[in-house]
Amino acid sequence: MKLNRVLLKLSGEALAGDKKTGFDEETVVGVAKQVKQLVDYGIQVGIVIGGGNFWRGRTSEKIDRTKADAIGMLATVMNCIYVSEIFRTEGMETQVLTPFECGSFTKVFSKDRANKYFKKNMVVFFAGGIGHPYFSTDVAMVLRAVEIEADCILAAKAIDGVYDSDPNKNPNAVKYDRLTIQKVVDEELGVIDLAASVICKENKMPMRIFGLNEENSIINAVSDNNFTGTVIDVE
Repeated sequence: MKLNRVLLKLSGEALAGDKKTGFDEETVVGVAKQVKQLVDYGIQVGIVIGGGNFWRGRTSEKIDRTKADAIGMLATVMNCIYVSEIFRTEGMETQVLTPFECGSFTKVFSKDRANKYFKKNMVVFFAGGIGHPYFSTDVAMVLRAVEIEADCILAAKAIDGVYDSDPNKNPNAVKYDRLTIQKVVDEELGVIDLAASVICKENKMPMRIFGLNEENSIINAVSDNNFTGTVIDVE
């Protein structure tokens, strides 16, 4: 598959490395170096980052869900601002877009604005989810990928692909090399949340799921030869 534009989803937890919270700068620099190679290849890159290295609102039983989700959205803004600055130190131009005003920290998202930045060879970060509670960054990832007409979603996680059961609990769990988005939806495999899976299916948006900590994992995700994660087909 020839990829001209991709939407890269980064797990917040994966960016924290062994620290589990906050940032592991060495990990983030490693991500930046790989994305720089994609940009140098001429691939346009949009990025969505989860907020789990700071906040997981759904685990809180004391805070109203809408407020908890608001905190989570702001966590993704912090992540994108930090990671975009690391990208700049590696020689890339970046811009952070949000679905709501954040003063001078970000610009408000629109497809036209994103395309303008892509044409300038900038890496575009989509922060703040979709701006509404009850929707995960998985939904934001798929919606932004569809809106910017990405060729594929590259989902970098703390786990190296899709399994038939949780490999942390089942040592005999089997990893899928390839499966369809229909199977993901029908069997609720939990690759991404169900709402996001359905949007992927309806809009025929393919995905590649892989472990961020694998060597050259992002570079390999755009290759048909070296990829070791899970390919999710839309047909």
